[in-house]
Amino acid sequence: MRLRTIATLSLLRRRARATFLVAGLLIGVGTVVTLVSLTQSLTGQTKADLQSFGANIIVSPRTKDVALSYGGISAGGLSLGSQTLDESVLKRIDAIPARKSIAVVAPELVGTVKVGARNVLLMGVRPEDQFRLKRWWSVDPGRAPSKRREMVAGSAAAKALKLTMGDYVSLGGRRFTITGVLQPTGSQDDQLLVTDLLSAQQVLEMPGKLTLIEVSALSAGTPVDTISAQLAAALPQAKVATMQEAVQSRVHAVGQYKSFSYAIVAVVVAIQALVVFVTMMGSVSQRTHEIGVLRALGFRRAHITRLILLEAVIASVVAGILGYLVGMGVTYVVLPLVASGAQVAWAPLLGVIAVGLAVTIGALATLYPALRAGAMDPTDALRAL
Repeated sequence: MRLRTIATLSLLRRRARATFLVAGLLIGVGTVVTLVSLTQSLTGQTKADLQSFGANIIVSPRTKDVALSYGGISAGGLSLGSQTLDESVLKRIDAIPARKSIAVVAPELVGTVKVGARNVLLMGVRPEDQFRLKRWWSVDPGRAPSKRREMVAGSAAAKALKLTMGDYVSLGGRRFTITGVLQPTGSQDDQLLVTDLLSAQQVLEMPGKLTLIEVSALSAGTPVDTISAQLAAALPQAKVATMQEAVQSRVHAVGQYKSFSYAIVAVVVAIQALVVFVTMMGSVSQRTHEIGVLRALGFRRAHITRLILLEAVIASVVAGILGYLVGMGVTYVVLPLVASGAQVAWAPLLGVIAVGLAVTIGALATLYPALRAGAMDPTDALRAL
């Protein structure tokens, strides 16, 4: 009969002790899996939030003036066009080493135009990039501009100019169709008329010019500071500023939670090891007679040691699998209470790690009891019969 079979039968004969051993490891592994999966899910949600916040780098013309309005354009229009970027800088942005870590490059041209008797801010953009960058922009009713000389109006601008979807606006002798109205954002975007970049350059008579460029870096790619430094080196005539304050607090909070989780994991692992050690020491002490018989039948010390270790490993594998399933189940229940909208990061690799952790803890904690069992003198064990 193989040692593996003997170990399995031994566990089945001592169901109460085996159940206690598996339960102890299961609770520990389940706790570890829950904490790690929660940390991964919260980290993933934070990265998604970082991406949804829009631009985290702003490229603008160098100026000594203090900006008092959108993109450095003063509310009264007195500084209109006084500072601009050349559109050729977009090629230099595309050439930086960290370009693959940039999700969106959104150039903008902002200037004052006259609609009837009112002065309004006109923004020229690349609509696809701008709406990817500003995911909170919602056009209702209507749709985003998709062709030349189409335009959406911010909620405040539409109200002031009495614009609705399907209306026409004449700017610089060119007629623009209102394709929709932006839902209120609570920002300066509500005051804008937004059209395609080329049309805005023509209306404002600023061909090839930009007011600023908004850059959104991939949260999982090159750090924002590194991208910012590369942009500053490639664009010496521009000012490159990072906008990280809005998300640093949450990143810091997730980092603290991660550190706390790892500290709890260390404590749980230590408790698991102690539970296994005490359980296996008790098992060895109670099996003195059995070990004596096995030694009398020809089992060597190495066989006894391996037998005890096999029992612990088999119990650990069962506990690791069940612990992973229980831990992920708890994550599904707890995560919506911790962060609404976050998705559970289901990681099969974590299951492998969970089983490996259980086996490692079980084997290491059982090593001394197993060596002690193997070192028993068979004559002393048999004398107790």
